Amino acid sequence: MVKIVLNDDAEVVAEIRKGLAENKRLYNYPYCPCRLEHISDNICMCKEFREQKEGLCHCGLYRKIVVEEEKK
Repeated sequence: MVKIVLNDDAEVVAEIRKGLAENKRLYNYPYCPCRLEHISDNICMCKEFREQKEGLCHCGLYRKIVVEEEKK
């Protein structure tokens, strides 16, 4: 099972969210602010992050954590 959480660094989260909001305002989609190409694969949560098993997304906004399921 995979859990997705925000970066622990509130300043990083604030800056990335500001960039996402600006891209949404300018281009009608929240493109990752760290990407130059405004293509569908770069809309947050980007394709690269959706396909990776664990770790930080390219921008550092989200982290995937693999967690073991509880046995009942």
